[in-house]
Amino acid sequence: MDAIQKNLLSQVADLHEIPDGAYNIRSNGAAAGRKSTENIEIVSKEDKPGIDIIIKPCTKNESVHIPVIISETGLKDLVYNDFYIGDDSDVLIIAGCGIHNTGDDESSHDGIHTFHVGKNARLRYVEKHYGAGDGMGKNIMNPTTVIEIDEGGSMEMETTQIKGIDSTIRDTSAKLKAGATLVVKEKIMTHGIQKAETNFDVDLDGEDSSAHLVSRSVAKGNSYQVFRSKVNGNTRCHSHTECDAIIMDNASVSAIPEVTANHIDAQLIHEAAIGKIAGEQLMKLMTLGLSEKEAEEQIVNGFLK
Repeated sequence: MDAIQKNLLSQVADLHEIPDGAYNIRSNGAAAGRKSTENIEIVSKEDKPGIDIIIKPCTKNESVHIPVIISETGLKDLVYNDFYIGDDSDVLIIAGCGIHNTGDDESSHDGIHTFHVGKNARLRYVEKHYGAGDGMGKNIMNPTTVIEIDEGGSMEMETTQIKGIDSTIRDTSAKLKAGATLVVKEKIMTHGIQKAETNFDVDLDGEDSSAHLVSRSVAKGNSYQVFRSKVNGNTRCHSHTECDAIIMDNASVSAIPEVTANHIDAQLIHEAAIGKIAGEQLMKLMTLGLSEKEAEEQIVNGFLK
């Protein structure tokens, strides 16, 4: 790989060398490296672009890296990845996509990820999106995540997009069975005329299932963000959705919650807060010797940490 591709790998997956354990690296629409292990098998799909990641039951303390990098201008990449997390396993999956665009054409990546989390299985999924390049072409990412969690299973999903993505639509849907848990932590920053749209659709179908959705975002310049969440409590269950946003300059942010209780013991909570940086926060940091711009950066970095 050249220096640009290595930098993209570092940004989206914290990789500086070939990782231990299972991995699949996709570069400019093609496989660039792959390794399966005794407990984790990665195989190519035969009917469409993408891979199946099959994790055996009772697999513990293992990880999978599946980064995607694009350094060609005008490339439109589409993949379908299916993850099968075996019963009673406990694993980490590190994904992410980086685009470096120096041309005038759009470069894009659409990833459709489907997670089948087995009974009493635990999954932590980390996904970073990053864009760079000095061309006029846009960097576009539209991730779709479909989640099915079996009885007693849990999934924690961390998604981060803080630089260089001109347009994104992030769709996540989930169905939870009895005792299943889903935690989603989203961090987004937009600037210029960038656009970011987040859509959550969660069905709590099993008794004592729960979902905790947290979105933190910063909108700068003339950028636009919209956060939509729809949670259906179909039995005795609990959910908490939280959307916090800092708005700056001439940006626009919308938070559109929808909670539906279809059972008397469904407890569904939504909180949303959108506002500018408080003046007293800026003043406090500026009295310590920071400029206004430096103070803003400190506050934003702390908010998104």
